[in-house]
Amino acid sequence: MKSKTDLHGSGAAMKTPPIVSPQEWEAARLQLLVKEKELTRARDALAAERRRMPWLAVEKEYEFDGAGGRTSLLDLFEGRRQLIVYRAFFEPGVHGWPDHACIGCSFGADQVAHLAHLNARDTTLAYVSRARQTDIARLKARMGWRMPWYTITDGFDADFGVDEWHGTNAFIRDGERVFRTYFINSRGDEAMGTTWSYLDMTALRRQETWEDSPDGYPRSRPYKWWNWHDSYVPDAAPDPKWVQVSDAGEAAFRKRDG
Repeated sequence: MKSKTDLHGSGAAMKTPPIVSPQEWEAARLQLLVKEKELTRARDALAAERRRMPWLAVEKEYEFDGAGGRTSLLDLFEGRRQLIVYRAFFEPGVHGWPDHACIGCSFGADQVAHLAHLNARDTTLAYVSRARQTDIARLKARMGWRMPWYTITDGFDADFGVDEWHGTNAFIRDGERVFRTYFINSRGDEAMGTTWSYLDMTALRRQETWEDSPDGYPRSRPYKWWNWHDSYVPDAAPDPKWVQVSDAGEAAFRKRDG
């Protein structure tokens, strides 16, 4: 049965989907689930292609101002193998200045997951803007944001396609050599914020055994590296109790899905 409902109290009837039985609803959900799984597999295949994209060597020396003073692009890695840099608009001339950053950039910053999980995959997330560090510190305190946030001092934004619009760049390092590996902007940035969305745009991705990755890429069993965000210890073995729990969960899902 089709229905017309005034969901907003505006007096205008909204044409809603049919109201059905639990069995019909479940059948409709399972029909869509087929397409959702196809989308998931397509997303995994796209990420596998990202891991095989060529790398672009970063030849220029870039400098930023940080909470501890002047720093380089290499320093932004904080010793980790991968770096993700989001260009947020917080500077004179941007709507909201000086009390707020760009509304869209702020919306995205509110969605950033706890950074400990990214760090556990040898990956650092950093924000960059052209505002001074004193202004950035004030903004972070007001909004409750915890990500490292640096001041652009040179042509970094123009060189990496983020001088006039937001965007997320991924980098990897080999010793002291830095390479650009991927770039997401426009509506692609809407999906960013979770640990998974960040890892999936990197050259190494989630670094799990099930992924289609080139030979020699780091791999570990899925789920096992997870931990509470205050309990990660570098190079520590997985929590044996969690291994037992997650193994049982995986077995149950395999049995259910056939």
